[in-house]
Amino acid sequence: MSDIYESAANSLGLFSSPCLTKVELRLTCKGISDRDALSKPDPCIVLNMQSHGQWMEVDRTEVIRSCVNPTYSKVFTLDFYFEEVQRLRFELYDINSSHNGLKEAIFLGSVECTLGQVSHKFVVDLMAAPWLHNEALIKGKNVCVCVQITAEELTGNDDYIELSFSARKLDDKDFFSKSDPFLEIHRLNDDATLQLVYRTETVMNNLNPVWKTFKVSLNSLCSGDHERKLQCTVWDWDSNGKHDYIGEFEATFKEMRGAIDGRQVQWPCINPKYKVKKKNYKNSGIVILNQCKIIKMHSFLDYIMGGCQIQFTVAIDFTASNGDPRNSCSLHYIHPYQPNEYLKALVAVGEICQDYDSFFSAGCFFLDAAIKQTSCPPPPPPPPLLQVSHDFAVNFNEENPECAGIQGVVEAYQACLPKLQLYGPTNIAPIIQKVAKSASQEVHTKEAMQYFILLILTDGVITDMADTREAIVQASHLPMSIIIVGVGNADFSDMQMLDGDDGILRSPKGEPVLRDIVQFVPFRNFKHASPAALAKSVLAEVPNQVVDYYNSKGIKPKVPSQYQSSRPFGP
Repeated sequence: MSDIYESAANSLGLFSSPCLTKVELRLTCKGISDRDALSKPDPCIVLNMQSHGQWMEVDRTEVIRSCVNPTYSKVFTLDFYFEEVQRLRFELYDINSSHNGLKEAIFLGSVECTLGQVSHKFVVDLMAAPWLHNEALIKGKNVCVCVQITAEELTGNDDYIELSFSARKLDDKDFFSKSDPFLEIHRLNDDATLQLVYRTETVMNNLNPVWKTFKVSLNSLCSGDHERKLQCTVWDWDSNGKHDYIGEFEATFKEMRGAIDGRQVQWPCINPKYKVKKKNYKNSGIVILNQCKIIKMHSFLDYIMGGCQIQFTVAIDFTASNGDPRNSCSLHYIHPYQPNEYLKALVAVGEICQDYDSFFSAGCFFLDAAIKQTSCPPPPPPPPLLQVSHDFAVNFNEENPECAGIQGVVEAYQACLPKLQLYGPTNIAPIIQKVAKSASQEVHTKEAMQYFILLILTDGVITDMADTREAIVQASHLPMSIIIVGVGNADFSDMQMLDGDDGILRSPKGEPVLRDIVQFVPFRNFKHASPAALAKSVLAEVPNQVVDYYNSKGIKPKVPSQYQSSRPFGP
């Protein structure tokens, strides 16, 4: 075993405590000040969690337009570890653009707490920064926003419900056009309070709306109680935030199940005031449930135990900006006792991934280098002198670029350095497309047998951003995740766009990613932390990405007994 590999591997403490439970957080704000006399804020809350001294975005709510007292339907789901202090920061923004990104948003303020503190319902003050549109009048003043954070432990039922609603003959609330209806579903809690479960989109100028199909967890909808009352309200949307009430009805999930076999379930939408005042009043429209589908949510371990293998590929940046590997200042310098940042990141992530593949081997490629030696074993024939490549095999064997475990990757990396001349530019689209081509073959099997993870280790800003965005959007349709670790002290701000931290990633043509598959982490944030901290950060999203992909395709994991009996040998 390589001494460098052994040095890095021995420092790993890759064991995390078991998650005791999952917690759902729901947010409501009161008292956000108007942007100015003519417009109201479009508030959004971003949830960050602290990991080894660094704040990282976990999720964000939807944007509610023109609203000073928003109630968000977005639910944050977090793992709760009793023995850990899990620090949270809620950041309030006024989204000042149609893209829902944070670059053009106005930061209003933030509040920090721990997940333990929000284990019960409580109210906190969010001290916002001064408004900037009229500095002279408010200089030195703060805006006080009340944020209510409601936490609830999940019951353990991870099933999701897919619902498809429409309505007909709703009351017209507008003088010069038709109503713009949307539907809200509230759950009646044990303490008689109402909890918003879901809010549909608004269908403009239509008394017979068909709302988009949506998914909600069975736990969120009714806490697993099929007979729990649900209050459903239909509103006519107004741009000033003062929506007009159309009517409401009560339902239960037990009633909704009537639409499972393709039958429709209907409820009259009732306005109680009209029912009292109007003698011949029947209803304010009919709300129809066209489809109710129960989606069994399998876990990451269900798929792994069913035989799903993690296919791991590493791409290492060999651009000239890394510095001559013979120089001790180079990011690729091989120190006899201390692994460089590339090796630390490689071992930390690879050690985790190889545990999920019984026959682990990793494809390893170098990016953007010129090959300067021809003394490599066939096949294939030795590459010509100074052949520039964006994705050449580290072991110089294009027919079989795989290395035996992480140790093999480390040894191939060390062996290839004298054979290369660092070059450029930094193009990563080709390696994404190469792995995506392999992942596309898995799609046709209709089974959960191989999931692909591409680890890209790079020291700088990529130069083929447009092609990379296109490649990621296409890869988001495949069983594939991409982890990018930034090595060194370069400006990695553009990488945040690939990670989707500033809104949904889109291709140059405007096509959005089907699902979020990219995780970017700067290595410098973990320079003084354990390798386990880096591994935990970069791999945190992978289990959910695996589950989301297979569940979205309706692909169930094999049962372990079937998987074991189908294997020719091995444990």
